[in-house]
Amino acid sequence: MLAPREQLIEAARAMAARGLSAGTSGNVSLRTEEGILITPSATPYEALTPEMIPLLKLDGSYEGRYRPSSEWRFHLDIYLARPEVGGVVHHHAPYTTALAMARREIPACHYMIARFGGAPLRCAAYALFGTAELSTNVLKALEGRTACLMENHGGIATGRDVNAALAAATELEVLAQQYTLSLAAGGPVLLSEAEIENAIRQFATAYRPNIAS
Repeated sequence: MLAPREQLIEAARAMAARGLSAGTSGNVSLRTEEGILITPSATPYEALTPEMIPLLKLDGSYEGRYRPSSEWRFHLDIYLARPEVGGVVHHHAPYTTALAMARREIPACHYMIARFGGAPLRCAAYALFGTAELSTNVLKALEGRTACLMENHGGIATGRDVNAALAAATELEVLAQQYTLSLAAGGPVLLSEAEIENAIRQFATAYRPNIAS
């Protein structure tokens, strides 16, 4: 099993390889007993080494030679507010970001939205990146959800660990793409609240660990 810093680097590189973030955009973090490991600011993912990954403390200070991502604040606040979260992925993937630029939430257009806790997937109100105001807006958009968009910015996905967060981030972009394409076809027929609730319950059965009893 990879050490936590190696897991983080692998996830960050996978995010870039999947086309979810270009250059040094986006950021990835994971929770440890010592604090939060997060990708450093302004550093290409392919150049990362374990020694370059800063450790973010719960008081906002950090250990390491490299500064944490400029978005460290909403990562930290998500972990403080959501003890079940072990990994966070923030990306600027094309379709997610296109919807964020249009300030559109994702409605109940497909049952897969149940994967994120229900509908809609909200779009957090705009605030300058790296600020406490943006962090507050993100936490509000994530209430009852495991992912959200951010106006004129991008998307955030969470998970029980960094690999689960990366999977969620990938599925968020797929859902954003499908919704965007459906708009060009005249707009989706939305599922009812009851249908989404049924899908949420079905997810609890269909996507539990695949181990025979």
